[in-house]
Amino acid sequence: MLKLHPEILVKDGKKQFAVLPYEEFVAIQKCLADAEDLLELRQAKRAESKKPALPLAEVKRKLRSS
Repeated sequence: MLKLHPEILVKDGKKQFAVLPYEEFVAIQKCLADAEDLLELRQAKRAESKKPALPLAEVKRKLRSS
């Protein structure tokens, strides 16, 4: 889990912005990219699960016999 050290900027008594050290910002970007990749992988697997498939052993057998 990321440990963040934000500095909160206040304007007119209301929180307006959170400022992070650059290293923490980069770590958050990496985590978000990883999460997006995982989501895309899961979506692709779901889409592919409905398509017919051959077991690897059968593909190897067919390649050997050709």
